[in-house]
Amino acid sequence: MTRLAVGDVPPDFALTDSRRGSVRLRDLRGRSVIVFFYPAAMTPGCTTQACDFRDRLEPLRQAGFEVIGVSPDPPAKLAQFTEQEGLTYPLLSDPDRAVMTAWGAFGEKQLYGKTVTGVIRSTVVLDAEGIVTWVRYNVKASGHVALLTRELGLPAA
Repeated sequence: MTRLAVGDVPPDFALTDSRRGSVRLRDLRGRSVIVFFYPAAMTPGCTTQACDFRDRLEPLRQAGFEVIGVSPDPPAKLAQFTEQEGLTYPLLSDPDRAVMTAWGAFGEKQLYGKTVTGVIRSTVVLDAEGIVTWVRYNVKASGHVALLTRELGLPAA
């Protein structure tokens, strides 16, 4: 499995969001972007992570970052998740996991001591030119956004 590293330019994508619109990565050039991959909407860990991004969204935006979440969930489930949790950033659907695979966020991982294939909870930060400036795989749902903001040099919540 190929994983992204600092300095890489990840593959472009066009994915459907929770409102059934299309979001293309190349359209976000000129802005720094945080892309996080999570296994499933409306599960405890993913809800914690999504809400942490929601709660830190304003300081992230003030620092020039856009936030995008990507999961294999269909757009209708993402719309329900967005509504239920009051999420104010795009959630994108990658049902065939092609983008996740290309970005190193889908593949073999350890789950309760067993090797399984699935979504690897991951976060990738891109600069305005689309170059990876920070990347972590196998992140924990809880506390990850606080770690990310510290490592980006942003003030604590």
